[in-house]
Amino acid sequence: MSERFFISETDLRGLTADLLDGGTEVIAPVATDICQSPSAVAATACTLDGSKVEIDYRQLTSADDLDLSRGLPQLSLKEFFLPEHEPLCRWRQKGTTVQVFEVPTEFAPRVVLAAKPCDAAALAVVDKVMNWDYEDELWNGRRAATTVINLACQVIDDSCFCTAVGAAPDDVKGADGLLTPVEGGYVYEPATDKGRALVEDFAARFSADVPADTIGGQADDERAAARARVADNLEIDADSVRDWIEANFEDPLLTHLAMRCNGCGACTGVCPTCHCFDIVDEQEGVGHGTRRRLWDTCQAPTFTLHASGHNPRDTQHVRYRQRINHKFSIYPLRFGEVLCTGCGRCTRVCHAGQDLVEILEAIDIAARRPRDAEPAEAAS
Repeated sequence: MSERFFISETDLRGLTADLLDGGTEVIAPVATDICQSPSAVAATACTLDGSKVEIDYRQLTSADDLDLSRGLPQLSLKEFFLPEHEPLCRWRQKGTTVQVFEVPTEFAPRVVLAAKPCDAAALAVVDKVMNWDYEDELWNGRRAATTVINLACQVIDDSCFCTAVGAAPDDVKGADGLLTPVEGGYVYEPATDKGRALVEDFAARFSADVPADTIGGQADDERAAARARVADNLEIDADSVRDWIEANFEDPLLTHLAMRCNGCGACTGVCPTCHCFDIVDEQEGVGHGTRRRLWDTCQAPTFTLHASGHNPRDTQHVRYRQRINHKFSIYPLRFGEVLCTGCGRCTRVCHAGQDLVEILEAIDIAARRPRDAEPAEAAS
């Protein structure tokens, strides 16, 4: 990225308002104090000082709702491109004749503002499988309609490890532009034609007069510091991890690393790159219904259950091994991409204490150990 523009926070919110006023859907982080909720469940989750803020990507109704704090949304952007459930087609049967009604595969333009770089990168990773042996028209239609603008990340905590899997806290992979906070506003760098079109369409909100101390200065220094912080969390050789998993499918280490998992599937629900789904036909009346795609999880016992009753993954540690195998070996071998962007959500949401940083460290150590060495104690 060589082009740089400056946009003040006032103008960034003004840009958001301009988009909304023009009828463009805007998706962005929104902060909610759940202690203000009337829900008794929410009330029990509040901290002692009476404040617990949660951040989620939402469709904005007002520019005032845009949260620029750079906290990590609870869920990724996945649901806006691969909805939790969606119709694939509708059908009507009369006698032996079946009519199929297609669903729209083109969508109105929309903008994602202040996306986390790990969430945008996930879109580019999943693009590979969505255009493998079949081009998924719904996924591609939403991708084509969406302009994604990242907000450089400060690194949330020690569960973040994006640099270990080829991403970065200031990455533009999967995105069309990058915002980096500086004094008085943001440096904006377009990365694609869609990112440049945003500047052209709303030129009054952007200035080509970028403060001199931000170029090679404040913006770059902050981004370098963030990369260093996340690199301290985890450094692995992803290629060695991939090859070790492929060659050591039955190794006891993989069984040991999976023992805490109880198969709740929370990790796959919050993961930005998990994309498994089921397809069901829902009858909605006599002779008509809808075929739907629904999120599914490889961690569920029924995921691989055959009609015969046989289940090739009949224990939970085998199912968790599949999750690690798929993300860090199978997918990279097929598509040249690790099926993970290091967001750390799976670790944060796991009530059983499965820590993906610890797991990858243990596999990396095993991959670097000489074959004739004594096996080291696995991480627990």
